[in-house]
Amino acid sequence: MSKVELNVLFKKIQKDDKKEVVEFHVLGDELPSFQELFQLVGSVVVIEVEGNEAGGINAEFKSLQVDAKKTPLKFNVSGGNEDKLNKLYSLAGRNVNILIEPSQMSIDEFLDAAEEHEGVEYTVENDGSVAVPDNQLSFEDIPTGEDGDTAHDDDALN
Repeated sequence: MSKVELNVLFKKIQKDDKKEVVEFHVLGDELPSFQELFQLVGSVVVIEVEGNEAGGINAEFKSLQVDAKKTPLKFNVSGGNEDKLNKLYSLAGRNVNILIEPSQMSIDEFLDAAEEHEGVEYTVENDGSVAVPDNQLSFEDIPTGEDGDTAHDDDALN
């Protein structure tokens, strides 16, 4: 399947719990390349906004709703695309040309990438207890002051 090029209204970028929803509207009652787009719904695609330095963004093609006045295209973006999305904010509310093509990434790989995060490494033991590596910071390592000491460095808060 090749790239699908569309002239669309970049409707919005909306931050959700773990992802960002990007919505484009194709204005009018005809949708060019409908069959190609319909086959991509539910899969991972690469979206590229022409003339923007963000480059290709991996996204789940969430929905395609055909209407008499407009056709909203909704995409869920996650998994390390924050910098690329920041470059798109200035285009929201404008007409843009987008390129949509299938990604080599499966939906499972996309969802797994969204759940990856930095944090404390740990292992859950069979008895339900949690073990952390010795080289990580513990509560005992955090210095505590005496009663009446301030726990911050900002003199304005004293």
